[in-house]
Amino acid sequence: MPEPGASRRATAVDVAREAGVSRATVGFVLNRTEGQTISESTRERVLEAAQRLGYRPNSAARTLRSGRSRLVLLVLPDWPIDAAGLRDYLETVESALAEHDYCLVTQTRPTGGRGRPLWEALNPDLVHGITPFSADDVASMRRCGVLEIVPDPVDPEPVDLSVAVSRGPRLQVEHLYACGHRDLAYVTHRTARPAFLVDARYRAAQEAARSLGLPPLRHRYVDHRDGSADRAVREWREAGVTGVAAFNDDAAAVVVGAAVRAGIDVPGQLAVIGHDDTLPAAVFVPGLSTVRIDTTALGRSFAALVLHRLDGRPLPPRASLEDAVLVRRESTRR
Repeated sequence: MPEPGASRRATAVDVAREAGVSRATVGFVLNRTEGQTISESTRERVLEAAQRLGYRPNSAARTLRSGRSRLVLLVLPDWPIDAAGLRDYLETVESALAEHDYCLVTQTRPTGGRGRPLWEALNPDLVHGITPFSADDVASMRRCGVLEIVPDPVDPEPVDLSVAVSRGPRLQVEHLYACGHRDLAYVTHRTARPAFLVDARYRAAQEAARSLGLPPLRHRYVDHRDGSADRAVREWREAGVTGVAAFNDDAAAVVVGAAVRAGIDVPGQLAVIGHDDTLPAAVFVPGLSTVRIDTTALGRSFAALVLHRLDGRPLPPRASLEDAVLVRRESTRR
């Protein structure tokens, strides 16, 4: 028996007693069972009683009863949690899935997939990867009973990374071009990761330059601690480079700082544009032009895809919004 005064986990029976309804009604309301003729007032009474008692469903029992864990596992590459607004993205996904009684779990797996994957311990209903899974990973998921895998290993569709990868770099290059710059460079901070995103954005910037008839972009890795940024801006100045597109705002800030120390006017002699519209871009002096990505809209789209795969919910039409937006500030203004 529990010790006197010890807290006891509220059960569905407690909720039913508190709300004055049957145990079955509580189950129908909390599980959002369709096809039931339960009045709105009764539904609200059950939900209020559950909240008042601090009721939380027993996930293990629910999994045994329904055969579903209501867990969605999102496997991320070795990616900083603040990169490209990832935190806002994940919070949006988590909130949208919670509205339908799903719980989002994330796992960051280093390059090469070292470490035990969480799908072996959690039995998620769906596993989603930013990039396609290896054959060994897919086999492991199948052994664990995972039924929904995205990207689909049997009929894989290209993962749409266009907003995070190609649209921003194209906007960067087109903006520098519109400002009159014809000899451009591309810069990445040495600590930037994941590598696939660095490579993909650089390729997108190269393609944008090629489509405008510009010469190939010079790609440099810089670090604010070793003088590489100072050397880069001097070399660019001697080579006639007048515009720099940066992988992110950190790299842009490093370049602008090095240019100012070298007596190079920004943007008069060297225009610099970042990516992601982080706080430093707005407060840096001079303010950094950058690209803003609507990570909240991307999060809603991801949640809609998950619910479509798991519950058959219709995919909403793609919103006619600008997923990547150019933000003009002092670092590129004439």
